[in-house]
Amino acid sequence: MSENKKDSAQPNEKRREFLKGLGVAAAASAAASVVSTSAQADVDVVSPEEKPKSGYRETQHIRDYYDSL
Repeated sequence: MSENKKDSAQPNEKRREFLKGLGVAAAASAAASVVSTSAQADVDVVSPEEKPKSGYRETQHIRDYYDSL
């Protein structure tokens, strides 16, 4: 029984390396999510004079629907 205590008293290098790797992976993941989030934040601003060629258009059909609500 004394041998088991002696073995467990020594640090486990493999476990330490694994935990260090988890920390590095978590930091890299957090950095990647920040970079991808900031890249998605870029938005093109359209001036009121420019009419978009696609997207939402308020037609008479849409106005009639809104009037029915």
